[in-house]
Amino acid sequence: MGRRRVVKLVLGVSLIAVPVVGLWQWQNIFDWARLRDYTPPPAIANLAAADTMNDKARRLFYVNHPELIANTASFRGNCSIAEQTIVLGCYQSGQNGIYIFDVTDERLGGIEEVTAAHEMLHAAYDRLSSKDKDYVDGLLSDFYNNGLSDERVKNTIESYKKTEPNELVNEMHSIFGTEIASLPEPLENYYKRYFENRAAVVAFSERYESEFTSRAERAKQYETQINELKQKIEIEEADLRTQLAGIEAEQARLDSLRGSDQFEEYNSSVAGYNAGVQAYNNGIAQYKRNVDRYNSLIAQYNDIAGELRQLYSAIDTRLQTQQKK
Repeated sequence: MGRRRVVKLVLGVSLIAVPVVGLWQWQNIFDWARLRDYTPPPAIANLAAADTMNDKARRLFYVNHPELIANTASFRGNCSIAEQTIVLGCYQSGQNGIYIFDVTDERLGGIEEVTAAHEMLHAAYDRLSSKDKDYVDGLLSDFYNNGLSDERVKNTIESYKKTEPNELVNEMHSIFGTEIASLPEPLENYYKRYFENRAAVVAFSERYESEFTSRAERAKQYETQINELKQKIEIEEADLRTQLAGIEAEQARLDSLRGSDQFEEYNSSVAGYNAGVQAYNNGIAQYKRNVDRYNSLIAQYNDIAGELRQLYSAIDTRLQTQQKK
């Protein structure tokens, strides 16, 4: 009788203790199950290495069985986002997956590395304790309100305010960690939890962003030159029309003088007439040079615009509307 009671007591303690231990270790058990038979594909391992993810970050990354997906429809099938939004990666909350769009344009090298790091940081944020999250949220908000000067990043965050207002700080956590070169020391120290060299990730971001910004700046320069030259050409054209009208009027007067045998006045006017014709012809030559320059600038602008369209097309994960047959 006594033994049975003891057994029941022991069993009772065991039954109570197992859930407590399970609650405390559930994340490790979950990770173990997810990683037990998992070997990261070489492309995924290369992303982790290029991003200098430390052991903790790699574990977070690999627990989510990250996938590189080249097919737009398949990618969007795993990343259920607004249909007309360009998205390059997503993290499924609860450590249920990371998906990265496979960008094949060589000019955009680094974009997959930044996306991988960005999504890993979402997984990391998901696991922060309440205390840690409050601390990190405070650091992120303070930097956003008092230290952020990058207009592109500001615009990105403004868009998140409209599309994902409840995930704003979560997004800042991923964006600041992967796209801002210089952060306040507390934030730099925090990101050391995940990266051996965070600057390597930022360098990838700066590299591919420059492919867009450099072309956009050149296009803007061309546009300015085109508009200025267009105004100049229009002024020249109007002036040449005025000159031509004057020349034609003077020619008619000279013909009248000659026809009426007023040779002295005719001869005295010829030099002025010829000078006017020469000035007009010089103006025409300059006008043609400016028109040629204008057309050349238009061609260069169109080339740059074409390259920008190619780059945006390479990352365009929006679902395309199909035409009826």
